[in-house]
Amino acid sequence: MFSCILLGNEQNNGVVKKMTIAEIAKLAGVAKSTVSRYLNGGSVGEITKLKIERVIKETGYIPNTFARSLKAKKTNIIGTIVPRLNSYATSQTLIGIDEELRDQNYQLLISNTSQNLEREIESIYSLANQKIAGIILLATQITGEHLEAFQKIDVPVLLVGQQHEHCYSLIHNDEAAGFEIGRYVLNQGHRKIAYLGVTEKDIAVGVKRKLGFQKAVQEAKDCEVNYFETSFNLKEAIRMVPDILAAYNPSIFVCATDNIALGVLKAAQMEGLQIPGDVSITGFGGYEITEIIHPGITTAKFFYQEAGVLAAKKLIKLVNGDEVEKVTVSNFDIILRNSVDKLS
Repeated sequence: MFSCILLGNEQNNGVVKKMTIAEIAKLAGVAKSTVSRYLNGGSVGEITKLKIERVIKETGYIPNTFARSLKAKKTNIIGTIVPRLNSYATSQTLIGIDEELRDQNYQLLISNTSQNLEREIESIYSLANQKIAGIILLATQITGEHLEAFQKIDVPVLLVGQQHEHCYSLIHNDEAAGFEIGRYVLNQGHRKIAYLGVTEKDIAVGVKRKLGFQKAVQEAKDCEVNYFETSFNLKEAIRMVPDILAAYNPSIFVCATDNIALGVLKAAQMEGLQIPGDVSITGFGGYEITEIIHPGITTAKFFYQEAGVLAAKKLIKLVNGDEVEKVTVSNFDIILRNSVDKLS
């Protein structure tokens, strides 16, 4: 469980009722985003500002943690920005971050962007305006707008999952994992391979895993690899698989994530194929479900929770002005299960 920060409350006749920004917005007759911008010190019109202030005064609304923090030069709150919450990698990383922050007497404040880059940039400025001690960003890509935001805010920032020369980063060893998966697949005799990846805007998952795999393939002879791009969505992988099977008939699918691998498994079974007898599958991630299902999926396991602990430790050092390595690399293991057939 993650530590929780309450936004505020309403007290009437001794009875305390938790208030939300949405309720404040409704009472003031403005948008929720407007109230949020006001509370975060953003620009709000004078008339709108008076409406919000009137409601806050009448309801007794107090942003409990932030009210105290805004008066302090330094807080014990660490903001963590995530692209989505319905992700095994994200949830495990957050658990590690939260546990370490608790041990170090810091609090975790989570901002979910739902994979919206505009919201991600807004979250960077919003968290900085709340005078948090530092930001951990579980990034999918780093744009010029990200770099501009990092320069403008006076807050230490740590990237998790992505790397940039101008930023402190904690990354998974995606390229090495891709190479090891590729070498294993080739050692099992597979020479007709479908690689199912994601957009190259995601450098870690879309580029580095594929690059590592390609380096392994370069060492093999008579190897046919067809590369395809899908999304992180399991359902899209399910839709793509029948056409790939019909056009190329690969002996194995090498999938850039476990979620994609699960989609391939489902689609292959819907086609009446046996795994691994008719087609083999590998993934990346090490999600718990890949061990529970039958057959279990061979995968490159990343230690997300441990990475979260490392990220929290590294950011706290940055907050305290201690010396920190520019890039920290998290470990991985290749977990062999029953989804890969050995060909003669």
